[in-house]
Amino acid sequence: MSAVSGGSRASARTLAVVGGGAVGLAVAWQAAEAGWTVTLYDPAGDGVADGSPGTRAASWVAGGMLAPLSEGWPGEEKVLAFGAAALGHWRRFGARLAEVTGESPYVAAETLTVALDAADAADLRTVADWIAGHGHDLRLLDRAGVRALEPALARSVRAGLLATAEPAIDNRRVLRALRAACRAAGVEFRAEEVAALDDLPQARVVLAAGARSALLWPGLPVRPVKGEILRLRRRPGVTPPPERVVRARVHGRPLYLVPRADGLVVGATQYEAGFDAAVTVAGVRDLVADAEAILPGLGEYELAEAAAGARPGTPDNLPLLGPLDDRVVAATGHGRNGMLTLALTAAVVPPMLDGEIAPEAESASPQRFPASQLSPAGVAR
Repeated sequence: MSAVSGGSRASARTLAVVGGGAVGLAVAWQAAEAGWTVTLYDPAGDGVADGSPGTRAASWVAGGMLAPLSEGWPGEEKVLAFGAAALGHWRRFGARLAEVTGESPYVAAETLTVALDAADAADLRTVADWIAGHGHDLRLLDRAGVRALEPALARSVRAGLLATAEPAIDNRRVLRALRAACRAAGVEFRAEEVAALDDLPQARVVLAAGARSALLWPGLPVRPVKGEILRLRRRPGVTPPPERVVRARVHGRPLYLVPRADGLVVGATQYEAGFDAAVTVAGVRDLVADAEAILPGLGEYELAEAAAGARPGTPDNLPLLGPLDDRVVAATGHGRNGMLTLALTAAVVPPMLDGEIAPEAESASPQRFPASQLSPAGVAR
């Protein structure tokens, strides 16, 4: 791994994308197709990511849910509107990825949120009513309705909320497709650590370094939020995984089960732990216990992988999409919804390089935060 050295700045339509996770790859691909000469900087390079150090780690351990409605809650109107817009971009984006790879990125077509007690069931009704008030549809199910859809779920499940418009994708399949798309579009990959954005020779820069973005732009309101996930492989003869994404709260902890071709992804813990990438015994214990409470047959699966990543969180759970100065554009802070908001980000960020701000991206403008956070020196200009 070498450091990027300075040099004379190019004046042509040259672009540096800093960060090789899903967001950086998607922006690099779309910018290249829009006529930019793109160089993508990431220490992990253009190899197959393994979730080890590098800005790609959070993308590598994601669940892949596209569920802005199921995650909605009264008072989070801007988050809901942004997420719903992002979901709308996935139809075209997913089709383009399928063209590149010859395989669909989707692993489930619907999301089912379940309740184990009366309080959780009441919350499902609250969400359903609030979502309906914003023009979206979620279907409430009783115990029998849940079991008709997913008979392997625990008998203790007493209610459900079905989102027929919320699919899930295989995040690792998407990463492979995005790398292939970037190569086809002529993106140059540089396996280099960027020490300072001013060192880059390109005319424009997109900062897409995830949770590490604030290391390159001090004061930027992006912080690492640790999350642990498990990947479970189905063994012969055991209960098949659910066909849908299954979400729940167990003992107050959020849980999701996302099907994969060979099993399940189970997630996710959430800690304010900086860049700690260690998988803890407590995290694995809680995920396994909570998952078994929802899918009792899960104990017979093989524990294939336990991994942790640092999600890039912001104070209001919306990303940062837009200019930081006359050269640098932010594409970071996507939090736990990086895969959901990926398609919208890829659509709106390249036009920003030419001064075009899409209306659906206005709520994610970095300018919603104080100017002192938008200066790389931490001082308002």
